Amino acid sequence: MAALPELLKRQALAHPSRIALSGPEAEFSYQQMMQAVEAVAEQLNVRGIKRAGVCGDNTIAWVLADLACLLAGVVCVPVPVFFSESQTAHLIERAGLDGLLCSEEANGSEPLGQGVWLRPLPAFAAVPPRAHLPPIPKDTAKITFTSGSTGTPKGVCLSVTQMTATTLALKERLLGVELQTHLCILPLATLLENIAGVYLPLLMGATVMVAPLAQLGMTGSSGLNLSQLVAGINQHQPQSLISVPELAMALVNAAEQGQLNSRSLRFMAVGGGRVSAELLARGRAAGLPLYEGYGLSECCSVVALNVPAAECVGSVGKPLSHIEIKVDSDGHILVRGNTHLGYLGDESGQDEWLETGDLGVLNPSGFLSVNGRSKNLLITSFGRNISPEWLESELVQSLGIRQVVVFGDGEPQPMALITVTDGRSADDLAGALRQLNQRLPDYARLATVYIRRQPLSQSEGYITANGRPVRLHIQTHLPTLLAQAFSLSISTSLANQSGEFHMAFFDRLQQETAQARAHVSGAPVVKAIGEGCFSLESYTWFLTQAFHHVKHTVPLMMACGAKLPSRMEFVRKALVEYIDEEYGHDEWILNDLDACSADKEAIRTGKPDVSIELMVAYLYDQINRGNPAAFFGMVQVLEGTSIELATPLAEQIQKLLGLPNQAFSYLYSHGALDQDHFEFFRNLMDGITDPTDQQAIIDSARVVYRLYGDMLHSIPLPAMRKEKQHEAA
Repeated sequence: MAALPELLKRQALAHPSRIALSGPEAEFSYQQMMQAVEAVAEQLNVRGIKRAGVCGDNTIAWVLADLACLLAGVVCVPVPVFFSESQTAHLIERAGLDGLLCSEEANGSEPLGQGVWLRPLPAFAAVPPRAHLPPIPKDTAKITFTSGSTGTPKGVCLSVTQMTATTLALKERLLGVELQTHLCILPLATLLENIAGVYLPLLMGATVMVAPLAQLGMTGSSGLNLSQLVAGINQHQPQSLISVPELAMALVNAAEQGQLNSRSLRFMAVGGGRVSAELLARGRAAGLPLYEGYGLSECCSVVALNVPAAECVGSVGKPLSHIEIKVDSDGHILVRGNTHLGYLGDESGQDEWLETGDLGVLNPSGFLSVNGRSKNLLITSFGRNISPEWLESELVQSLGIRQVVVFGDGEPQPMALITVTDGRSADDLAGALRQLNQRLPDYARLATVYIRRQPLSQSEGYITANGRPVRLHIQTHLPTLLAQAFSLSISTSLANQSGEFHMAFFDRLQQETAQARAHVSGAPVVKAIGEGCFSLESYTWFLTQAFHHVKHTVPLMMACGAKLPSRMEFVRKALVEYIDEEYGHDEWILNDLDACSADKEAIRTGKPDVSIELMVAYLYDQINRGNPAAFFGMVQVLEGTSIELATPLAEQIQKLLGLPNQAFSYLYSHGALDQDHFEFFRNLMDGITDPTDQQAIIDSARVVYRLYGDMLHSIPLPAMRKEKQHEAA
């Protein structure tokens, strides 16, 4: 079998003037492309480059650099544009790169011609002597790094023969589908786009169209400006695209609304995650030729693919001709025939059959269905197995959302944590969840769904660079994440087709104060502490304000209890417990200040910041002149903030300032105490049913979030001092 470089040369001889590569500023015919590739390959050999990273945006130069490595026998390591600096540094060091090939000039970079630059590595990425480099398997031509579920990149080693085999098998599978133009909308460093979006079209004699990802509305690993992407597709009018499920869903929505012109499209492959059959059907109805496939880096990308001449709804298609697939008795998918050479630095041999880690079924006609990852399997208390990925894909499709994590191992029914940022009401969400539950088998119906208004972030460790949930980290922090969300309890009984739901008052309180809560969590001090920009002055100022509001906690409780009507006797009883718990905490804070060498007696008789003065005055006024239940708006704010921020920030502050434990009795105790308090508070709030009382608590919480947030925004910081602002005043 001829390898990719030879096959590309044959294409150049057969179609010298046909356009091979098209970008915003240039076009290369097949002949020009091969001449450019040969020129860059020669420069790589002259400089003795053995291992090179290919980095940067989607450009013609990226493609030329990649092909030049193939031709020159240089090990090519694509560098994903969405990798963090630490991941990139790990990749460079781990792969032992001699340099980076880029499409943009930088300080010290050398021109190799054709828009390709060789960039020397920065000092932090200096590689060890070649004798100490991690070993790579013989015949390695490309090392593709995947972020994985832990976020630490892992290098998969592939040969030219393997990449050629996948490309030719794809060409064979697409026989009868005439494609003349392909638009790359995924990063070229993505193995799927690299092989199926560059090598495959070129071996089919088609034109590969590239454009900077930002021009197509793409930022990072998962940022998307849909209107820009639609405009880019409408402008280029490609005949084929490769997308991931989230992009496919966005494009289906655009096509249904008449925004996307799909007339030119003949084939749209969707891979990288589970795709619901309903989304595929909607896409077809809107004129999008969507076909699901399946693959993994360890198998050199695509393993199975549906095509117009051979497709099965609910499957990822038949295996390609160059590999074999089997599903064992436990439902595990295994692949043989074109599996990777090994992992970078791993000298252990590969088994004949590769365990993919996925669960699936092969039907009698040979079509493969993939049901999720074996390690993520949930087993309900009734013994039913559920793939969270399957249920997550159903939720994404049904609710039109981006982030979903299904959990509930050992529970009677699965549950989910979802992110909804478009402001939809609980009624709207419940309606969509009712409809989904009616379509699901009874054991997989969702009993409770927790709704977040703020996305899970990579910086907090909850998602990987490519947007997948880090399940272990999420599970570890699940109590905190659920406390920050509001829940919907959904009927899972088929007998109740109305799917009634009940939102407890605590969850309504969480939902309706989410926007106000952002003023607290978004205070500059939170970020500043993480960046080491926090001083002893900052800490003592915060403790001073804490003292001046905590000293009023017990008096406020007493005032509230005295004003409560007899119908709220259960709340008065709860206040007795609160008072017993909270008594004396103001003295704790003064002792913390004393451990910081502050004059605690001067602070005791001093005055607080105006934000705290206003907050305390507002609460007394509401108790005396309004509804005494308003007091619990303060409890919602202070205990919720303690759970989210107290302990983690206290640990960082202590490390920064080198203070003794005696200076942190308030923060450390409240971070732990308020976990139990908040559950007590949740149950107490759920017992408040009078709409007037409920609204008073919601209104009060919004005001206290505003004023307490103003105090946090006013904390003096070493590098970002600013005038105090009290907008609520």
